[in-house]
Amino acid sequence: MEITAIFQIAGVGIIIAIMHTVLKQMGKEDIAHWITVLGFVIGIFMVIDVIAQLFQEIKSIFLFQ
Repeated sequence: MEITAIFQIAGVGIIIAIMHTVLKQMGKEDIAHWITVLGFVIGIFMVIDVIAQLFQEIKSIFLFQ
């Protein structure tokens, strides 16, 4: 498993947290919450991709492909 995937997910989380804080300070809390939800969805898709790669590795090990 590549360590870059972990850094990418963490980077998205940090960027979303900063955007949420800035928007909340500007008084746009509803947009800040939508940005947080969008960041969560992006993070979930990134995690799903990593899990799919993991299952492909497991499948190749047990099926000797």
